[in-house]
Amino acid sequence: MRKSFTVPFLAATLIAGCKEPPTKQEVAAVDYGPRPENYEQIVRDYTAAKFPDPRTATIEFKAGPGQLYQQPTALRPLKYGWAVCAFYKDSFTVGAYGGFRPIVFFIRDGVIVGTNNEPGDDGIGYRFAETDCKTLGYNFL
Repeated sequence: MRKSFTVPFLAATLIAGCKEPPTKQEVAAVDYGPRPENYEQIVRDYTAAKFPDPRTATIEFKAGPGQLYQQPTALRPLKYGWAVCAFYKDSFTVGAYGGFRPIVFFIRDGVIVGTNNEPGDDGIGYRFAETDCKTLGYNFL
């Protein structure tokens, strides 16, 4: 039992740590485009198409939008955008509700170009979303 948990956890940790974050010069040189004033609608449209059961999903916006980059991993490239921290709760396939989970959406030119911790994301997504929410100014209690 312990071995089945340890192997995926170690693999996810290695995958998450394989890429270097961008330098300050690289971050400063990025054109994030215009700040999305309609970011809540952009997020709601995205979740309606992506979440397992969007009719039961609850989204609470907590911080942002702010200019931020999505941490690169071995499985995804570096992405920049206007990040929005939200918390979501949706029903699982068996109909039971889980608690609220942090999620971060990266918006560029009115489109979501990346997320951290959407349903189906690996366990590392939670850690990235929590860190990004703190960076955007949300204070976890």
